Amino acid sequence: MIKKIFLIISLSLIIISCNSKKIKNTEKVESLPPEVLYIQAMDNVKNNKYTEAIVIFEAIEKKYPLSNEAVQAQIMSGFIDYLTMEYESAIFKFNRIIQKYPSHKNIDYVYYMKAICYFEQINHEELDNNSNIQSLKSFNQILTRFPNSEYAKDSKMKIVLVKENMAAKHMDVGRFYMENNKFMAAMNRFKKVIDEYSTSKFTPEALYRLVEIYYKLGMIEDSKKTASVIAYNYPDSKWYNLSYNLITEEKNNKSFIGKIKKIINKKDGKKP
Repeated sequence: MIKKIFLIISLSLIIISCNSKKIKNTEKVESLPPEVLYIQAMDNVKNNKYTEAIVIFEAIEKKYPLSNEAVQAQIMSGFIDYLTMEYESAIFKFNRIIQKYPSHKNIDYVYYMKAICYFEQINHEELDNNSNIQSLKSFNQILTRFPNSEYAKDSKMKIVLVKENMAAKHMDVGRFYMENNKFMAAMNRFKKVIDEYSTSKFTPEALYRLVEIYYKLGMIEDSKKTASVIAYNYPDSKWYNLSYNLITEEKNNKSFIGKIKKIINKKDGKKP
């Protein structure tokens, strides 16, 4: 019994001692100037001690809200959320910074990191998910607001990737509709790719699928016109060859049918 009491007292003393150290550390953190605190926090980030870094960044924001380090601390706090894949939290922090400090010297970086957080969340199994739309919007904001930013070039590249992803999903849906003979629904998807993602690598195929659909629906002239667009813009693509074969097949069928009609008319004594 005495041993148990002694053990409990010992554990209590250890806990109190640890808490005292935490209090002293907190007091020490808050007593240091923001420049020193920021350097300490960045050292923690470099050593992957993200929890410790966030504690210091929050202390800077709380103790020195008007300092330059306070804004940087908030930016770095959002960056840590990005590193740890806490994207929604990071986006929330970046939006708050944009609202509070719209003219900050590093605000282009904040916009960029917000866009990257959306980009990282893109689900390649879904089409119209929020991340696709928001990342596209956010990267475009960078090009509009900060065309000369060091992040503009990468934003352009990311826009291409997002559009390719969205075009790919429209193509998947369009092919699915075609396989199930839902030609009008398929046509709408392929036209969307052509109209909204014209620079996509899927545009030649989307045009060819329209050639196919028009052909199947008996809209031969529309089929020929679309095939001529492929011939003019993508003469070296396989989709041009497929279109050419389809149109040639249609001509051969017409020629064959014409010959049969002539034979039948001749047999019946009718003029061709």
